[in-house]
Amino acid sequence: MPRITLTIFIFCMCYANGFADNINNIVFPKAEILNKYTARIPFKLIDHLIVVEAEVLNKKGNFIIDTGSQNLVLNKVHFPLQYTLNKKNNKTSGVIRIIDDPLEKKLSEFKLQNFSLKDQNSDIIDLSHIEKTKKMNLLGIIGYSILKEYEVFIDLHLNQITLTKTDKQGNKLDSKVYLEKIVDSIDFKLKKHTIVINGVVNNQKVKLGLDTAAEFNQINKSVNKKVLKQFFPKKRINLVGASNKKIEVMAGNLFNLKLSETIYFGPMKTVLTNLSKMYEVYGTSLDGVLGYEFFKYKRTIINYQKEKLYFIDYPRIRQ
Repeated sequence: MPRITLTIFIFCMCYANGFADNINNIVFPKAEILNKYTARIPFKLIDHLIVVEAEVLNKKGNFIIDTGSQNLVLNKVHFPLQYTLNKKNNKTSGVIRIIDDPLEKKLSEFKLQNFSLKDQNSDIIDLSHIEKTKKMNLLGIIGYSILKEYEVFIDLHLNQITLTKTDKQGNKLDSKVYLEKIVDSIDFKLKKHTIVINGVVNNQKVKLGLDTAAEFNQINKSVNKKVLKQFFPKKRINLVGASNKKIEVMAGNLFNLKLSETIYFGPMKTVLTNLSKMYEVYGTSLDGVLGYEFFKYKRTIINYQKEKLYFIDYPRIRQ
């Protein structure tokens, strides 16, 4: 059982002093390549972060899977400062503060094992504070710009991610991907790079973002008071964003979240915080964010093109 740390990392496109690197390919040495469309990649949990092993530019290390990040990110600690930079036209925001004048570079090609993607953005920022706190080697973060090309099965039961290529309508190019049976589904809206789900807490509608790199769920302080009646605080902890800035928040449990008539949750570990800056991060206002606690209860398939989440049951353990 992962320990609850006093520091929570939530990666939300927070880039400081960034620049870009020219990548020819990325390799997942432990991936099981089923065919030219589908690969299964094992991951490990470092605290509550989903981490895969990959090789980039002859360097092997860890990458965080982060649906809350827009682009591929490389850790500048591990990559040289030798490429031309381009200044982005817009600001980039994180959980704690807005970062001005981020930099980026367009890649001509990016390869996931035998999957080749064209015209990808790559940002490089200093992630050394995450390496230090998590006691891990971290090469970077894999975000929406890579994941959107695939149907993504995040399985915390088998600790693996399955990527299968889709067409522009979201239909899988490999028709025989999953051995397990899909038992339920819900629709979502894609706001920029963010998965937004509608839910209900205490008969009040809430709009929630889905972020694989949120170590605990978040609920906005300004949400309806009837929703807050279902939040039961326990203690104060420090929350740290990718900008390495800290704020103190209240942690507790959120009860009675319902996403449909058949999909609902008991208590989930949640932090109460100010999400006023999240519009600039996610491209929409949110009442909360669902992260590791969501995926812990739901074996989830994300189809970005169809804007649907599919669910597979955890196996029943016989006594």
